Amino acid sequence: MPRVKTGVVRRRRHKKLLKRAKGFWGLRSISYRRAKETLLNAAEHSYADRKKKKREYRKLWITRINAAARQNGMRYSEFMHGLKLAGVALNRKVLADIAVRNPEVFAKLVEISRSARS
Repeated sequence: MPRVKTGVVRRRRHKKLLKRAKGFWGLRSISYRRAKETLLNAAEHSYADRKKKKREYRKLWITRINAAARQNGMRYSEFMHGLKLAGVALNRKVLADIAVRNPEVFAKLVEISRSARS
């Protein structure tokens, strides 16, 4: 059985990996070994950060809702509790968008929340 050399296969594999490492700094984009190590770490971070992104957006929405609620004389927790009692089923993403784009509509929501709590 003849001996098989991996020249073409290895070159293709290396090129494919180095293409993914384009834009990395220094040897991380040139050296196969460094690029492979960096891509392994990048894959771990990308997996974890897809989860983290959801947490960060929720934090941002809550901050925006709280700021808008306080401008209308109410705290975030009181506002959300009042909306729940009033049966308003808007999620935080939508509430934050309303708070930024339509402050007058948000003020009406605060009034709904306030009237439901009392």
